Amino acid sequence: MSSIQAQNLTLSYGQKAIFNNLDLLVPPGKITVFIGSNGCGKSTLLRSLARLLKPQEGSILLDGTEIAKLSSKEIARRLAILPQGPIAPEGLTVHQLVKQGRYPYQSWLQQWSREDEKMVKKALEVTHMDELSSRSVDSLSGGQRQRAWIAMTLAQNTPTILLDEPTTYLDMTHQIEILDLLFDLNEQENRTIVMVLHDINLACRYAHHIVAVKDGRIYAQGKPEAIMNEQLIRAVFDMECQVTADPIFGTPLCIPYGKGRKLPVIQKQVMTHA
Repeated sequence: MSSIQAQNLTLSYGQKAIFNNLDLLVPPGKITVFIGSNGCGKSTLLRSLARLLKPQEGSILLDGTEIAKLSSKEIARRLAILPQGPIAPEGLTVHQLVKQGRYPYQSWLQQWSREDEKMVKKALEVTHMDELSSRSVDSLSGGQRQRAWIAMTLAQNTPTILLDEPTTYLDMTHQIEILDLLFDLNEQENRTIVMVLHDINLACRYAHHIVAVKDGRIYAQGKPEAIMNEQLIRAVFDMECQVTADPIFGTPLCIPYGKGRKLPVIQKQVMTHA
């Protein structure tokens, strides 16, 4: 199982500090999900874990080694990341894109192999993109493009996978398919998976460990059942809600009040006497 850790991490964009002296240990072999409001620093933190953003201070450790001391190819063999809104070169087919996930294993001495072909084929099949493999990426719908990029990430076959909003552009069916796929990779192959998700209920359903980020700091972290409550939602998202148990999975289920409809009288009475 792969481990990833941040120590005394300070991150900034220009003159604006995002995180100061942050410590974070991602549980190895588990699914960790970052949640928080827009602009709180979730994606920034995820990018720093993959060495896409250089810290001002502190370090990132990958399997106990400072990631800054590893070559790009070595990192790519241990860790794959799918950032937000990736763009493929014009005219690139799905198959050609997914093949890019195998670049860390190519060299002058080791060219394309049966193992490479096997990993590409498997990634296309599990993301249901095999029938679209000859299509150009720029001709696909938003959801299809997202699945193509996820297939490329899976073809990389790394013990750690980082994904920034992997369900973006996907309808409900494909959201669940992708999250189920990642869940199976974790269960069956002990992959360490770190995701940024906006959907709190899906985060609670699939995560072993949740990290709630607020104003550039970790507000709370732990098992969904241990930390998810109305107070956390109010503090992190500035939203009133009721947190109950999901009737099927038993995980925390957030029901936001919002202002779209008036609360039923019986619910108002419950709130008044709570």
